[in-house]
Amino acid sequence: MKNLCLLVVASVYSLSLFAQPPAQDGPPRVKDGKLYGRITDEKTKKGIDAASVQLFIVKEQDGIFKDSLVRGMLTKPNGDFSFEGLPLNDSLKMMLSAVGYAFTEYGLNPIGATGAQDAGNIKLAPEATVLDNVTVTASRPTMQMGIDRKVFNVEKNLMATGGTAVDIMRNIPSITVDVEGNIELRNSTPQIFIDGRPTILTLEQIPADNIERVELITNPSAKFDAASGGGIINVILKKNRRLGFNGTVSAGIGTPEVLNGNANLNLREGKFNFFLSGGYNQSGGVARGETFRQNKVNGVTDNFFNQYNRNERDRKFNNIRYGIDYFLDNRNTLSVSQNLTDGRFANRETQDQEYLNSAGILERTGYRVSSGRNGFKRNNVQLNYKHLFNSSGKELTADATYNGGSGTNTTNILNTYTNADGTEYASPSNVRNAGSSDNDQWTFQLDYVNPINDTRKIETGLRSFINNSNSMFSTFSIDNGGAETKLPLSNNYSFRELVHAGYFTYTDQFKGIGYQAGLRTEISDFEGTLIDSARTFGYKYPNQLKDIWDALFPSLYLSKQVSENTELQLNYSRRIRRPGFRQVNPFIDINDPVNLQQGNPELRPEFTNSLEFNLNQKYKKGNFLGVIYYRNNNGDITQYSDTISAAQYQQLNNAAVDPNAILNTYINAQSTNRLGLELTLQHKFTRNFDIVPTMNFQYRKVNANVGDLNLSNEGFNWESKLIVNYKITNASPVFNNLGFQVTGEYESPEIIPQGRRKEQYGVDFAMRKDLFKDNKGNITFAIDDVFNSKRFGTIYDTDAFYQDSYRRWRVRTFRVTLSYRFGDNNFSLFNRRRGGGEERSGDDMEG
Repeated sequence: MKNLCLLVVASVYSLSLFAQPPAQDGPPRVKDGKLYGRITDEKTKKGIDAASVQLFIVKEQDGIFKDSLVRGMLTKPNGDFSFEGLPLNDSLKMMLSAVGYAFTEYGLNPIGATGAQDAGNIKLAPEATVLDNVTVTASRPTMQMGIDRKVFNVEKNLMATGGTAVDIMRNIPSITVDVEGNIELRNSTPQIFIDGRPTILTLEQIPADNIERVELITNPSAKFDAASGGGIINVILKKNRRLGFNGTVSAGIGTPEVLNGNANLNLREGKFNFFLSGGYNQSGGVARGETFRQNKVNGVTDNFFNQYNRNERDRKFNNIRYGIDYFLDNRNTLSVSQNLTDGRFANRETQDQEYLNSAGILERTGYRVSSGRNGFKRNNVQLNYKHLFNSSGKELTADATYNGGSGTNTTNILNTYTNADGTEYASPSNVRNAGSSDNDQWTFQLDYVNPINDTRKIETGLRSFINNSNSMFSTFSIDNGGAETKLPLSNNYSFRELVHAGYFTYTDQFKGIGYQAGLRTEISDFEGTLIDSARTFGYKYPNQLKDIWDALFPSLYLSKQVSENTELQLNYSRRIRRPGFRQVNPFIDINDPVNLQQGNPELRPEFTNSLEFNLNQKYKKGNFLGVIYYRNNNGDITQYSDTISAAQYQQLNNAAVDPNAILNTYINAQSTNRLGLELTLQHKFTRNFDIVPTMNFQYRKVNANVGDLNLSNEGFNWESKLIVNYKITNASPVFNNLGFQVTGEYESPEIIPQGRRKEQYGVDFAMRKDLFKDNKGNITFAIDDVFNSKRFGTIYDTDAFYQDSYRRWRVRTFRVTLSYRFGDNNFSLFNRRRGGGEERSGDDMEG
């Protein structure tokens, strides 16, 4: 694989192939469609060489249909023909002729939003043969809402320009992003895919300018990974296949410490498509947090603790992605791509601590300084093969994906303690952490799709996922003389995760009701080892034959087209959520001396039964989607907090943790049930003014017990988001093509087993001005968190303590980004004309 990657690099650089599609803006007459097929002899079934294929756009003007020639070519020796750069929304017609065959005319409906249409094998004979029309709906709005998914066009997302994938997620309905960049979909954690495959990259590590669209699947069918009980967010990276050379470059600057640059380049010629993208992203800032705690004895407040945090952060990312598509012929494509990412983080956190007695009188203070540096490298390689059969929509794909990465981290922590009168309370303590890690993931997948007829379709496939990880982490206590003592906190581990899966789905109709029934089976095995103690932990599902239900994941979709614009759907799926390594690793994280983190090696996967009822209503100026959903999580992985025991404090004493510190870990609750209503509207008041409001109402009930302690809780929460887009056109040059975007969101308090999360809210603003001839450039000004109000807070209320805290991950930022797109459809790296059978452009055929 490494040699193959080096070959790709050498090919790309030696040929100077840098390209990516220009951003599209304005009217939806985009020319990026593809039409292909094969001309064959009706009797021999063999391809016809040098048959003439002329392609026309059919338009209605004053009640009269007129044809306009756009492309023409002679077929290859095997009868193949192919046209690129076609409009998506226009009806098409082909004129076919060949020596010894009758002149033939075929009508075709628009290519549509899929971007490609297979005309199949077209037979020529003395008698004309009529080709069945292909009906595809063409649409390129900011958001496309369907029953099973929503698709978001990132190009129209002004806030994301010059940012990361996290900035994109903030402007997508149904998704919430907390202050640490964690993503939730309807208050559940979704699975993140890149180009339909798992990744070890975080969303913060993916430049927004490299993303073409985002697909949001709330209740995946059996075709998708069963570990997606919280839904799937599929990030589709940019890669265009237009003829010629084209691309986009951008650069931005802002405050605090914001700097970014990006290039997406593409070259398509003949049977090859080369693409290359690269970028740099930097951000910084000072984030603050506060913690107020009451420690209790037998339910009565015994003392108080206050903590004030100041965290100065510096984050830098580099990335490069390149690859080749090789079109063996019209129906076979081989692709290889590689993505390299590395990053460097630095932070310096200070904590001012106050210890007060039961009367609220200050007894002593503490001061903690933590300085850390982290670095990582990520490598992704994908090898894809796709075969299109003669029948439209029938295809076979085979993929191999490799994700590899490594990281290093160092942290120095200094603690000092002072009495209220200024004298020393205890000797200073100094702790040093040092660690390294590496991770390798392999995914192999085979998928087959066969549309038997207009309503009936089967899909089946196989998948194997292999995940290996190793980590070395050491913690040292440093005395006044500089001598180091290794602490029990040191943690060296390795783990191996295997998931093997197969699926089958069948789609058809019965008395006007469409249905899709599917079944997926997954066998999983997780084995972890603490190297220093030789302790093992993990799980295997199913563990024995009687537990076979733990490996089966059915799904059922029912849909009814009530009218042309109204569709109803009822769907059910069963999924699994396997605990992540940090959730099962017994290592204790002491970065915050009063809020410790530890995994639970006894955790087991949770299983989710998800039921949704959808109403999708289209109307003249927009689209409405209403969803009633119910989720039952058995064995729900839930956070649990308690003060540390005396034995734990003794173990951690040299690490300078507080004797009343809270230890946050995870348990399997008996169940968590969610009942919700989600309403999403996309409405266009005018061609240049639209809004997308979303409301999500949810009732949540947690059933959980730890020993004799009942942690059950229940409550109602809601969240809303409003996205407003407006663009000025037909105005003076200063204001013409000036666009605005405002996003506001609010999350109400939400219950957790031992308390509640506090409310969150914020507003983002962006404006973009198109520049230069044909609007090939633009400048974007964006403010993330206009009122500097985004923060994440939690309240815990137990018999042992009451704690009210909040923290921030990033602060208000201002960013200006300049982008420019370019392209030449006639650019040729190789000799363009090579005799008969080569394609001629539309310009060559016209005039």
